[in-house]
Order: sequence, then C-alpha cells, then structure tokens
Amino acid sequence: MSLIVQKYGGTSVGSIDKIKAVAGRVIEYHEEGNQMVIVLSAMAGQTDGLIGLAGEVVDEPDPRELDVLISTGEQVSVALLAMAIKSMGHDACSLLGFQAAIYTDDSYGRARVHNIETERIKKELEKGRIVTVAGFQGLDDHGDITTLGRGGSDTTAVALAAALNADVCEIFTDVDGVYTTDPNICPKARKMDVISYDEMLEMASLGAKVLMIRSVEFAKKYNVPIHVRSTFSKERGTMVVAETKDMEKVLVSGVAYSKDEARITIRKVPDKPGIASRIFEPVFKARILVDMIIQNTSEDGLTDLTFTVAKSDFYKTMELLRGVAQEIGAEKVLGDENIAKVSIIGVGMRSHAGVAKKMFGALAKEGINITMISTSEIKISCIVEEKYTELAVRVLHEVFGLDDEE
Repeated sequence: MSLIVQKYGGTSVGSIDKIKAVAGRVIEYHEEGNQMVIVLSAMAGQTDGLIGLAGEVVDEPDPRELDVLISTGEQVSVALLAMAIKSMGHDACSLLGFQAAIYTDDSYGRARVHNIETERIKKELEKGRIVTVAGFQGLDDHGDITTLGRGGSDTTAVALAAALNADVCEIFTDVDGVYTTDPNICPKARKMDVISYDEMLEMASLGAKVLMIRSVEFAKKYNVPIHVRSTFSKERGTMVVAETKDMEKVLVSGVAYSKDEARITIRKVPDKPGIASRIFEPVFKARILVDMIIQNTSEDGLTDLTFTVAKSDFYKTMELLRGVAQEIGAEKVLGDENIAKVSIIGVGMRSHAGVAKKMFGALAKEGINITMISTSEIKISCIVEEKYTELAVRVLHEVFGLDDEE
C-alpha cells in the first residue's frame, strides 16, 4: 500500500463533469489499495471572480478579509469532490486548511507554511476514507485564515506529502509534463522523463509555469518526489527528483524565457560607498524584486547602474528612482520594457566548459544582441530585445541538441 498525495488545479476541476472525472480517477488509485490525499484548487476562474467582487466593494481590500473571501473557492471544490466520490460508492472526507492543521505565518495573501499536524488526516485515512484537502489556505497563530498566494495549492500538496511521508506527490495539470522549452514557440520541444529539483527551480524562476517555485523548494528540502502529469491523460509525465550522476551527462536540459522583464538604468551615478544602498532602499521597501544587476567600471568617479524588475513594477520603480537620482546627483534614469530574458539550464554545466561561449556564439550568428548576462552553477541568462525571444529560444534549443530525439 502506498500513500499518495495528488493535486488537481483549477482547470482540472473547472466543471461538475471534470470533478466527477477526477473522482473516478482517484477511486481507481484507491481500489488498487493506495491511501489517497487529494489537494484541490478552486474551480477555474473562481478566485479571480472573488477578487473582482472585493474590488467592487473597495479599491484596496483589507488583506485579512480578502483571504477569508478568496479561500472559499477551495472550500467549494473539495466539498464537491468528496460528494462525487461518495456518490460512486466510496467514503470520503473534505478538510479545510484549518481542519487539516496547516499552520502558517500571518503574511496574508502570501503566507508561508511552518507546520502541519497530521493527526486528523491520518485518522481519516485509517478509516479507509479518501481525504480531500483545500489547497492554498492555512491558519495563522491568531486563528485567522491565510492564503499562500498564486499557485499555493502546489505548495499545500508538497507540504502535506512531506508531513505525511508520502510515497509520491502527483501534480495534475493541463499539460502532460515538463518540456525542454515552451512547445508553443518551439514545436520540437520534448517532454522530459526526469528533471532535478535544482533544474526545476531554475526553470520555474525563469518563466516556466508548470510548478511554482515554493513547492519545488519544499520538495527539495524534504526530498519529496513530484510527478507532473496531465489530468486528461494516463500517460507518465515528468518526475522531479534529487540530482543523480547521470543527469550531469546532459549539458543543457532546457531553455526558458520570460517576457515579464523591464530594464532600468541610472546614468552617471557617483561611485561612492553607500550609493547602491541608497538607490535600492526605496525599491526594497516597496517590496519590488530586483533580478539582474550590472554596474559599469567607474570613469571620472561616475558609473552607470543597470538592473531588471518585473514589468508590472516598471513604472513604480521608475517613479521611485527619479527622486533618488536627484538626491544622489545622478544624471538621469532610463527604462526599457521591450526586453526579454532567455536562459539555458542544466546541472551538466557544473562539469562542462565552454557552455557560455557556445550560447553567445549561437545568438551572435543570428544577429541577436545581448545587453545583460547573469549566471549560476547551472544557468546562464541573457537579456535580449523582446522581438527576438522566440528566435533565441529555438536557436538555443537546437544548438544544445534538445531538438534531437532521444
């Protein structure tokens, strides 16, 4: 007997027919002798609808009350699934976040799980029940409902799998696995059989939306194997697991991209101690995430400082920095929203030389100019003009052999 945690996203439970289909699939696992814990998102579009309702009442809803409101979406889906399972002759029990004892901090809208007490879930499993658990929600130390942010149901599922010492955590989505790149722009993209936690973390942070970063971090920390697969197919998907020596034989595992980038440059910044801190202080206070940072060599005591932020934070960041630039005596602030980040990822980079040269050469051959570069042990990212995004992805996918059939 295995203990399996499964998570189904909003599109997987987007209608009553789909919920019944999920119930049938879960029952098949249960009839094979497995203990089943099912984590659900809200039905497709329901969370956005609830946020819209709040917006009709007030421009900026109170964070605590907003969490109370939007957490109701998952309450609907887990209750409906439990009903469907019971109607098919099997016992089931739905649990909300507080009933499943998923404890978080009190950061409403982006709470982090810090403890799960599994006694209630284990008791229900011992009774032979299929347990359906509301994803995305938890309870803080004050007894208030919290939500984990977008994609929080993935985190709920992996955290439960870790706490229950489950054999596997299956994440069911509308795609059938993790691909070498986006199949929508590269028809030769291939589904990977296996990918390491570190590679998946990089791909998630660089634009791949199959898994949320926090869920992969949880899985890596507690060594939870994740199986990413399609709700609408019974084919094997992609396993996300700890790194093995065989993985290092592959130079590059995937190509990721993000068009959600904007570049900001502060020209002729005084090159003095403490200036960088003064520039970024208001940005960090506004909780704006800064990605790539480049500072040019100082000339005549002045330098240029360039960095990237999410496109949604572009105008706010520009407004903050115009004031800072005047205060520190910088010349001006320039911005560009028409950029994209293209990246190659692979644990094999740790043991192979010449990867960057190969990447830069391939892009240069196509006339694609690189304006910023950042690297890690298993990743190289380049900022290019947005209009070259698809071309860059296809070129890199080909030059690193990802077009080839295995």
